[in-house]
Amino acid sequence: MPTPPLLDVVPAGLAYEPADILDQLGIPVIRTWLRDTWGAWSQQHGRIVVATGLSAVQERCVLAHELEHVWAADSECGNRLAAVRQERRADLEASRKLIAISDLAEVAQWAPDTHTAAGELMVTERLLEVRLNDLKGEGWPWRRQDGLRTAG
Repeated sequence: MPTPPLLDVVPAGLAYEPADILDQLGIPVIRTWLRDTWGAWSQQHGRIVVATGLSAVQERCVLAHELEHVWAADSECGNRLAAVRQERRADLEASRKLIAISDLAEVAQWAPDTHTAAGELMVTERLLEVRLNDLKGEGWPWRRQDGLRTAG
């Protein structure tokens, strides 16, 4: 997998700002109405398109996900299996950058559920679930030890 280009400093967790990194890389972000997705990376056009109407948290997560496609040099893929792998990898890598273990550990001490934790970590619940699955077996709250989501 290609490594990300060297930037000044790329912080993780709450300090991670994918929009700033995209700006440093010179990759434009176009906001427009999208029918069935929140965002897309077009390697051909060298830009990211993001749906209008997203919350700041949703847009941060979309940009982090799409930035992973940029760094991996993913292209629009006609192969369904390859596309699914690209999407899963982009989610996983984005969740690792957006949710530092230190931030997660701090929030885990008091947050009663994933909804509250996601809000505090400035990520969507879905990306928090991706990160928790990445760390399964680590004994995080809101999860059973087998890595499955708790009821409720």
